[in-house]
Amino acid sequence: MTLSELRYIVALAQERHFGHAADRCFVSQPTLSVAIKKLESELGVPLFERSKSSVQVTPLGERIVAQAQKVLEEAKCLEDIARSGKDQLNGPLKIGAIFTVGPYLFPHLIPEVQNLAPNMPLYVEENYTGVLRRKLRDGELDVIIIALPFTEPDVLTKALYEEPFMVLMPGQHAWAKQKRIDPNQLVNEDLLLLGEGHCFRDQVLEICPAIAKRRNPKLNAITEGSSIETLRHMVASGIGLTILPQSAMGHSTYKAGLLEARPFEKPVPTRTVAVAWRTSFPRPKAIDVITQAASLCRLF
Repeated sequence: MTLSELRYIVALAQERHFGHAADRCFVSQPTLSVAIKKLESELGVPLFERSKSSVQVTPLGERIVAQAQKVLEEAKCLEDIARSGKDQLNGPLKIGAIFTVGPYLFPHLIPEVQNLAPNMPLYVEENYTGVLRRKLRDGELDVIIIALPFTEPDVLTKALYEEPFMVLMPGQHAWAKQKRIDPNQLVNEDLLLLGEGHCFRDQVLEICPAIAKRRNPKLNAITEGSSIETLRHMVASGIGLTILPQSAMGHSTYKAGLLEARPFEKPVPTRTVAVAWRTSFPRPKAIDVITQAASLCRLF
């Protein structure tokens, strides 16, 4: 039984004429007739009553023809799915980003992606690096945006952009008079950091290793926050100061003068934000769109 044979019996049932059905299927009349007889023999039942003047569908033939029509429709659906799959930019893309990137990149990235690939909506998730790593590996996410270094077997990465770190402080802080901040100055301040699990926390601690040794009672305390916005609120309230990626600096809702931001002295500490995807991911053009869209974003 083939799809061609099913097309033939559907055409004959509708045309009730071998010649017309053959023309409709773009085959010769003998070819169509032989194929239908072969299918009837395979099924073991007659599908049509033939006479010199007409062709009638048997009662059982009507049921089989109706089912054949459904099979042909489903086969067409398979073709449509395969055809749409050839367009790598047609269909949703599941993308995740770490907490310190997503809120500041997505508002810029999503409009650019819509312009470049209007038929590729984004399913968006924000999470910790470890969770995103697992979901990427398990196929729950197609693409993740993380900070380098990031290593995972059978996963490729591509840098999107590099951004500097900056110090955020209360508007009345003494450092507001400085143009740049020396990382070593951080040891003597009440520093607000993200909690365990955030890779940005580890990157901040790398700026000034002495910060990690705050168990020394002579060093000031470290206070933890659950998100960048929580840290911003605490700085605004005067508890201490914090370090943020520059992309997060322009998102303050506080009135002018309540918060001040300053860059670090050279060499300025930075992080590299990258996109990661499985080597087996079948839509490399979607990765190209994400990369291109990120290059068009004006984050800082």
